[in-house]
Amino acid sequence: MDRVGCIVIGAGVVGLAIARALALRGVEVVLLEAEDAIGTHTSSRNSEVIHAGIYYPEGSLKARLCVAGRAALYDYAAARGIPHDRCGKLIVATDATQAEVLAAIRARAAANGVALTPLTAAEAQGMEPALACTGALLSPETGIVDSHALMTALRHDAEAAGALLALGTRVTRVETGPAGFVVHTDTADGPFALAADRVVNAAGLWASDVAARIDGLTDVPETRFARGSYYAVPGRAAFRRLIYPVPEPGGLGVHLTLDLGGAMRFGPDVEWIDTVDYRVNPTRRAHFEAEIRRYWPGLPAGALAPTYCGIRPKLSGEGEPAADFRIDGPAAHGIAGLVNLYGIESPGLTASLAIGDHGAALLA
Repeated sequence: MDRVGCIVIGAGVVGLAIARALALRGVEVVLLEAEDAIGTHTSSRNSEVIHAGIYYPEGSLKARLCVAGRAALYDYAAARGIPHDRCGKLIVATDATQAEVLAAIRARAAANGVALTPLTAAEAQGMEPALACTGALLSPETGIVDSHALMTALRHDAEAAGALLALGTRVTRVETGPAGFVVHTDTADGPFALAADRVVNAAGLWASDVAARIDGLTDVPETRFARGSYYAVPGRAAFRRLIYPVPEPGGLGVHLTLDLGGAMRFGPDVEWIDTVDYRVNPTRRAHFEAEIRRYWPGLPAGALAPTYCGIRPKLSGEGEPAADFRIDGPAAHGIAGLVNLYGIESPGLTASLAIGDHGAALLA
């Protein structure tokens, strides 16, 4: 049986970043992806925002990896010609009772080393005349990136450093033992097994399912699914920056993002579901309109058009405090050479390069 240095399971943005980091360190890497293309799930069904690192508890993996990943991503995008824009965003209060929430957000951001500028309503509206608010915070480090171009660049780097990508390859079992691992898969050509010294489970929405197939691994968390829908408004954009309301339970509220062509899209909301289902729920339109009009009262009637939705893999459920990323190396589970990544939702895209380095370091 053939043997390689490391098998990475999952070719979303995080799996690609880890494969790249390991390959650049001289490790022989094989990257397994169940779908027929890279990054077809959470990595490509999101807001494509480069987050500053504002909302996450001080010292958490989300805070540390987002801040480090944001700096690395801007540098990488500039060096590799990946389309991006450091456009900035406004976090807005839409009634006087939310002033304390803005103050708490600013304090948490400062603890993470992220500076936000407080704005009066008049100052915010001077920057964005269509905006309705009672106050705001300016985040100049927030931006947007072409997630597909990013993943293509990561794949190119990994393959240039010797990594191999196997699409249409679903992991069915991972044997563990003193000599390392044997990863069993199903492919269009039938079952296939490959031995490896190390294994990284970066399967995103299915990370818990893959972990349950690893012999001897007992502490496997449940992954919950939070679907977020997106709606677009055609025509010329009414804003030049991203607009975020104060966060809501389970997410960051129905916010306005811009794509690199300047088009407006709104979302995601939070809808807890039991299975992976990418159908946009048409009954959410009224909710979207009500939320958007809190900060954009000029939203034209009937203008919202459903576009797509994504699903966030969460380790916390409805009504529970937001969970941190969980990245378990050998010290966590006792299996040498194994790393499992659970709950890699937002800011996973922003943090991807930092997660790649972190995951590679756990296997050093």
